Amino acid sequence: MSVRNILGSFALTSDIEDRAVAAYLGLAIGDALGATVEFMTPREIRAEYGVHDTIRGGGWLKLRSGEVTDDTTMALALGRSILEQGKVDAVAAAQAFDAWMRAKPVDIGNTVRRGILRFRQSGEAATPPGEHDAGNGACMRVLPVALATYGQDRSQVRAATLAQAHVTHNHPLSDAGTLCAVEMVQAFLAGRSRVEVLHEHTYRLIEQHPQFRFRGGKPRENPTGYIVDTMQTVFQCFFDTDSFADCLVETVNRGGDADTTGAIAGMLAGACFGLKAIPADWIDGLARPVREACEGQARALIRLGGEAVRSAHPT
Repeated sequence: MSVRNILGSFALTSDIEDRAVAAYLGLAIGDALGATVEFMTPREIRAEYGVHDTIRGGGWLKLRSGEVTDDTTMALALGRSILEQGKVDAVAAAQAFDAWMRAKPVDIGNTVRRGILRFRQSGEAATPPGEHDAGNGACMRVLPVALATYGQDRSQVRAATLAQAHVTHNHPLSDAGTLCAVEMVQAFLAGRSRVEVLHEHTYRLIEQHPQFRFRGGKPRENPTGYIVDTMQTVFQCFFDTDSFADCLVETVNRGGDADTTGAIAGMLAGACFGLKAIPADWIDGLARPVREACEGQARALIRLGGEAVRSAHPT
């Protein structure tokens, strides 16, 4: 997209803001839906719920209905740091994650915990490359970066994406999967179709890292927190369904790390299908503070992105 087209799109922000809000609510809805069945197998889910398609809480974390897990709360912490700084800043992100952990979240992954503790001890906001850092924790929380850097060039988007990622995760596969998710969201914000996004972003990821190939095999079930498992599941469910609701139901009913696969699928489906495609009972089912925080941050972050583009390219 040319600078002229980017600036023109920001002059008409209603559709972009709609998709940004839908992406953030989609993340939270996928998280809330998936948390109920996290670590369950598809067979166990069928035995317990038939088809799990209701925000109801429970799960191993014993959440109240409408509550969310670390996927959404880390994203909100990151979003607050970006809005306070006016940009993506690794140290500010690390400080936000540290404050988030000190507040005793309902759940925290081992790699995330290790990265935050390292920052707390060293003051360094970038963890060194690690062979065990190929988890999905950097990707699950990255949506605020996608919104705040919308309209910037790819090198700027990449730098911002990896700045927040490397606070806790530093691995080529984690980097690649996280950057792909950001670029997919931004493409949907710009009005690109699923077919265009599939060829321009998803297949490019697979060309560079064939591990992410998601066609030609059995449906990925009971996915782990490994970024490849996560993205294969998300890609299958997102590209093989035709609506926001079908995508999320298919994703979370595959079990495993369902809060995170649900969150990532939700942000992609929200950005793709828009706010009107999200079932009203799912939006209403979110805890009100979560719903309001997601909507407020989405609007503020996408406007921040627009201001950055206009400042860099004044008319």
